Amino acid sequence: MSGEKTLSFCTTDSVQGSHVFSVSGYSKQRGMGCGKFIISGAFSVGGHDWAIRFYPDGFNKGYLDYISVYAELLSKDAQSTGLSSSLDNTEPRLFSQTNLSRFAPQTATFMARSEFEASPYLRNDHLEVECIITVMEKVRVSETRVPLSGIAAQLGKLLEANDIPADITFSVGGVVFGAHKLVLAIRSPVFKAEFYGPMKETAGTPLITIKDMQPGVFKALLHFIYTDSLQITDDLEGNDRVEMVQHLLVAADRYDMEKLKLVCQRILCENLDVENVATMLALADQHRCDILNDACVGFISCQKIMDSVAATQGYADLKRSGPSILVDAQLKIMRRLYKT
Repeated sequence: MSGEKTLSFCTTDSVQGSHVFSVSGYSKQRGMGCGKFIISGAFSVGGHDWAIRFYPDGFNKGYLDYISVYAELLSKDAQSTGLSSSLDNTEPRLFSQTNLSRFAPQTATFMARSEFEASPYLRNDHLEVECIITVMEKVRVSETRVPLSGIAAQLGKLLEANDIPADITFSVGGVVFGAHKLVLAIRSPVFKAEFYGPMKETAGTPLITIKDMQPGVFKALLHFIYTDSLQITDDLEGNDRVEMVQHLLVAADRYDMEKLKLVCQRILCENLDVENVATMLALADQHRCDILNDACVGFISCQKIMDSVAATQGYADLKRSGPSILVDAQLKIMRRLYKT
């Protein structure tokens, strides 16, 4: 019996920049000596500093009759490719500033002196070296997804295609969404009480206005209700994605959807940092999220991290609006440190 097939995606963010190193009076540079080089001005690509090295008399004694050009990493380590528009096209590699790997690969950057001086690269005793560098900044891997099947797939199609006409509509930030009362009631005790409880609507097809919620958040909430899977816009990343999940957690608490709250807490726990942990702590307290609360306390248990957190705006806001939350967190930290 075959196992369940799942899916995830990997994408890499990159930044590309170029620098032209213009060398006049090439003939005057000859005779500098083997291993001697001319270095370009530093230039920045992807938050890293780079330079171009030009060796008129060869990189070492084994290449006395060759000229050579290198791209060199000057600052912290980076993963990148270094491209010379006509001579060299390297594969992605890791540059380390502390050793020889800070230089671009050497093989195609060597050219016989006689070949170079007869080539169109040298004109009127002048040459230009263009280095195009692409820095791979961050690898993003999506959450593992299970392709929808069975009833989840059918309900997802119901939401998207509206084969069965909606019997309830919502207006969220000026955007109208159609849905089905029975599906919403099965998934959310709040919707169940609203549609089938003592205070249920008696009109035909009411339009319910949802306040204090973004349309994108409500759309993600509906998707989870119908398919039991989380869908967040693919073009959201970093802080924008974390902010969306925070809003979705608030919505999950509002409609008493515990599973969605757990999913959101897990994502937020994986994205804690010095700048947002105080805000996350306040969010966890306000919406009764024990898992997120414990993760925040664990994150700031380190004194060095705590000092950094205390310097953030989020901490200042929490200190002003919810000092009791900080007191509770500090007590938990003390228990962790002294295991009492």
